[in-house]
Amino acid sequence: MLPERFRPLVGQTADLGRLFSDRGMKLYLVGGVVRDAILGRLSELSDLDFTTDATPDDTEKLMSGWADAVWTQGKRFGTIGAKKGGRSFEITTHRADSYNPDSRHPRVVFADAVEADLSRRDFTVNAMALSIPDLRLIDPFGGTTDLANGVLRTPLAPEVSFNDDPLRMLRAARFVSGYGLSPDDSLVEAVKATRSRLSIVSEERIRDELDKLMVVDKPGSGLWFLVQTGLAEEFLPELPALSLETDPIHRHKDVLAHTIAVVEKTSPDRLLRLAALFHDVGKPKTRSFGPGGSVSFHHHEMVGARMTRDRMRALHYSNEDIHDVSRLVELHLRFHTYQMGWTDTAVRRYVRDAGPLLSRLNELTRSDCTTRNAAKARALDRRMDELERRISELEAKERLDSIRPDLDGVEVMRRLGIPPGRDVGAALDFLLELRLEEGPLGPEEAGRRLDAWWQERQSAIH
Repeated sequence: MLPERFRPLVGQTADLGRLFSDRGMKLYLVGGVVRDAILGRLSELSDLDFTTDATPDDTEKLMSGWADAVWTQGKRFGTIGAKKGGRSFEITTHRADSYNPDSRHPRVVFADAVEADLSRRDFTVNAMALSIPDLRLIDPFGGTTDLANGVLRTPLAPEVSFNDDPLRMLRAARFVSGYGLSPDDSLVEAVKATRSRLSIVSEERIRDELDKLMVVDKPGSGLWFLVQTGLAEEFLPELPALSLETDPIHRHKDVLAHTIAVVEKTSPDRLLRLAALFHDVGKPKTRSFGPGGSVSFHHHEMVGARMTRDRMRALHYSNEDIHDVSRLVELHLRFHTYQMGWTDTAVRRYVRDAGPLLSRLNELTRSDCTTRNAAKARALDRRMDELERRISELEAKERLDSIRPDLDGVEVMRRLGIPPGRDVGAALDFLLELRLEEGPLGPEEAGRRLDAWWQERQSAIH
């Protein structure tokens, strides 16, 4: 009897499987959907990937008569894409690719048997196939056993696998974290020996794989894997550098342990997790020693924000991502500058500076407290609760997320009789500061204050 966990695959693949089998061709479902079906982790089916012994030309002909749409952009790599009933399918002729030593691109070689195709996959837990439509599991490398035992291995020798596609070394970190797998000794040693091969992988692929690691439920074990194998040195050297820095404030073994703890405390929001990863990268460059062996990291948030921008640019993140993450790093200590309580002015400035990142900044601030001192942790939570209460109270009276001067540029020019230029900008800056300090004044009062400021400014000039 078919295991219940495989039943969602039947209705989605049976017709396609018969289409191939009726013409004497074999079709196999591959990829994460097979692994997740075995684990019982299938929720809703995403796009489906298949491998076949049919040639790309044969696959294209079969799809053209069955699918609602067909695309052939990947045909030279053996892949034909199709869409039917709102679901996408990708069908690839069995491959046995390998990478040239100094190339970022695979040499495409087609294979006759599914076992050869599976042997070139990244890990044994992904080197399984489900024959369609008869739903026979093909598992030549013991992937089901490895899933049961919680082991991460490669189908071939790990040196071969990582030479074929060095990104697999970084992908291993995600599988360690996301599936609770322990890398076997040979895999770990191969990463240590082969890590420099990551240099042939494009920055975009590395970035995308890092992002996937960041959003698994608990990425900590994967981050430790990157540091302990030395792989992080190849694309994110700021991370292992933290292990050299003792952090007396958080009382962790080192800043690296604190950083990974903060990442795991935050919710799996990609930008928030990246900010947690980078939030203390400025500490190594700002560490200083005081009397009695005290250690401080003055302005590490500013230095860290610059370092974050540099690293994210090197990994080809978008300008928007770079701005948001570095801004969170820059602001992550802002909460602690208000030791004496939250005045209306302080709340307005905090909310204005955080902008649309406010909820992420608040969560990062809470997560940054990893102290084992329960009293200190409760005190920080109370202060954060107070801040959020104060924000809610002011929000009820003012639009804190869109604080603007009481007069706009046109009104300033008309009132002062001046043309566009630096004076208008200075006047708007004055009005914004006034708004932050005192709240809404209204156009009439703001105008009177502006007149007085302008007269004083003109007197100082003349």
